[in-house]
Amino acid sequence: MTRVRNIAVIGAGPSGLAAAKYLLAEDAFERIEIFEQRSKVGGVWNHHGKSVEDQLSMSIPHAQLDPKIPLEKPIWHAVNDAEERLEAIFLSPLYSGMETNIPKLLMQYSDQPFPPDEQLFPRSQIVLDYIEKYAEDIRSRIQFKNQVQEVVLDDPERSTWAVTWKNLQSGLTRTDRYDAVVVAAGKFDVPYLPYIEGIVTWNETYPGIISHSKYYDTPDPFHNKKVVIVGSAASAFDIGSQIAKVCRAPLLSSQRSESYFSFGPETDRVVCEVIAEFLSPTTHQRGIRFADGRIEEEIDAILFCTGYFYSYPFLSSLRPPVVGDGSRTLNVYQQMFYIDHPTMVFTILPQKIIPFPLAENQASVFARVWSGRLSLPSNTEMRVWEESFIAKNGSGRSFHLLRFPLDVDYHNFLYDWAASAMPKLGLASEGNGKMGSRWGEKERWMRYHFPEIKKKFLNKEEKRHSIRSLEELGFDFDEARAGWDALMAASISGSR
Repeated sequence: MTRVRNIAVIGAGPSGLAAAKYLLAEDAFERIEIFEQRSKVGGVWNHHGKSVEDQLSMSIPHAQLDPKIPLEKPIWHAVNDAEERLEAIFLSPLYSGMETNIPKLLMQYSDQPFPPDEQLFPRSQIVLDYIEKYAEDIRSRIQFKNQVQEVVLDDPERSTWAVTWKNLQSGLTRTDRYDAVVVAAGKFDVPYLPYIEGIVTWNETYPGIISHSKYYDTPDPFHNKKVVIVGSAASAFDIGSQIAKVCRAPLLSSQRSESYFSFGPETDRVVCEVIAEFLSPTTHQRGIRFADGRIEEEIDAILFCTGYFYSYPFLSSLRPPVVGDGSRTLNVYQQMFYIDHPTMVFTILPQKIIPFPLAENQASVFARVWSGRLSLPSNTEMRVWEESFIAKNGSGRSFHLLRFPLDVDYHNFLYDWAASAMPKLGLASEGNGKMGSRWGEKERWMRYHFPEIKKKFLNKEEKRHSIRSLEELGFDFDEARAGWDALMAASISGSR
């Protein structure tokens, strides 16, 4: 790998900001530029109300990605201030009233705690404020309202890149060369909506009934309606809890597996199996059949909380490709490095992880690789890693799925990898440089229990806003430590 001097970071969301900070901390690069298509930092944490028109372009079904899908266009919003600015808005999966599903002690960056008086599971606006504070010292490096249009391999021998971006306000485009690229563009742009028998005819007959969680904002449109919510992840649980308060009882919850946040029978919904068929409009009135044969008719709304594709339209020229059908990224090492040219990295590809601190640990690794303080294995060895990971975890959507404790193990693996770097005179921590976090038993305990913690938090209803700590919900690590140590010992013993 040739010396890296100039770096482009695509995205000023939580992981792009962390990337820039750790790259700067290496004190080894001449130019670090951040391109952000929005008018603000924060990425998807910028929430704006949604309208019916927002979902008109949604494909139903949308079960396979076209890697050359067009780039998303901004929605221009006039800011009513003295400067009469125009703000570039891109649709976010956030919704009104959203709170995090991760407790603040786990979610926060290693060097910036959440406000101590903020509730245990912060509200989305607080998270955005938190990110804006985190970005203060690097804001001058961010080029706002600039959308990266294309990234092309410029020199295969040197693994350098030609990055073309467009100023969304002026319409002008520009291309510049960089030695390395951080793709921190997120993974919540293109909704995944599975193909199910009969869905096309059903949707044509009953337009507007089927939707995706990306287009959900408030439960108001579901008032007194018969609703089916599809999915078992955090968004399905949380959105379902909102809708269940206003829809015609009970909410029908279609799940392939038990919800991660489920602890016993739900009182506000009926759990059903997966939808096997959308029944013909000629024989049934807005009817669907579940896998166990159960039939429900007069359905007023079906909301799919089924996740998103991995989509990077600006990388469609890469060979070998980074994206195929969109179920996962291709040709990546350790969930991060583009194998053929590891001067390109991707942040926060894994699912079921804690993103902010993981972004730090990933950045601490690739910053050290590019500064020359860490080395990567050969391309052949990296390819063998990918093939072995596929053999163990699958080649589809499960490739990036790191369920506990895999997420904690990966988090600590990255920390240890960065800590093994050759020291450099003048860097922080006696030459070791800026480090993220290594999770101990308390963090592992919190990670294991946080679905249960969130459940108890929600059960407090309005009183939850005054809850600041785990102990207020009855979760005390010191008291639970003996039992936790025994559980972990049994788990380790059972895995041998």
